[in-house]
Amino acid sequence: MHSVSSFLFSALSIIVIDLLLGGDNAIVIAMAVQSLPRKQRRIGITAGAAGAVLLRIILTFFAARILELPYIRLVGGVLILWIGSQLLSGGGDNSHTGRSARGLGHAVWMILLADITMSLDNILAVAAASKGNLPLLILGLGMSITFLVFASDFLSRLMDRFPFIVWLGAAILGRVGGDMIVADKWLLHYLQPSAVLDLAAQAGGASVVLLAGWALRSRPGQSNAGKK
Repeated sequence: MHSVSSFLFSALSIIVIDLLLGGDNAIVIAMAVQSLPRKQRRIGITAGAAGAVLLRIILTFFAARILELPYIRLVGGVLILWIGSQLLSGGGDNSHTGRSARGLGHAVWMILLADITMSLDNILAVAAASKGNLPLLILGLGMSITFLVFASDFLSRLMDRFPFIVWLGAAILGRVGGDMIVADKWLLHYLQPSAVLDLAAQAGGASVVLLAGWALRSRPGQSNAGKK
């Protein structure tokens, strides 16, 4: 009886961890599928979320070693900044922008790439909660797909009605990217960790994504891309 209750408690812990830390991932998924036809959005959201969870299960067993490697967070943070600017360049008001994803397959690929780079801390926390129990890990992360699917679908619909949410989502991705960069093991040899540094990195990352996205949206011919 004790083992069953312990198993259920650990599964619940994994679900809670994934829900609490999965907000940024839901934003990525919503922005990636926002330009797709409505019929393809649910497919893209479900496929992206399922693939992301599967990758997390695989990566969880290597989480500790991955986080100890230098340059991992640095590269991941730069990737997040790039993804955020690319999504922003085609997100929001389709009468003034292109497409945030060139198609269903491209949207799923962007979701998977972003999720891998954003989820290192999430993976580590889930690995600790699962205590190496593979069935427990699969159960907890598998159940979190439901949250990602519904949250992403809801956000993508909101983005249709309120395009400014796309900019807000991009700023959040930039914040995550900046925070990852200054947390890199290699950079910590040269930087003194502090709350001021964290805030500066987050603000800088958000600014970089917003400025890069604005520049991409302002390119000649970009305003007509969404009309083709």
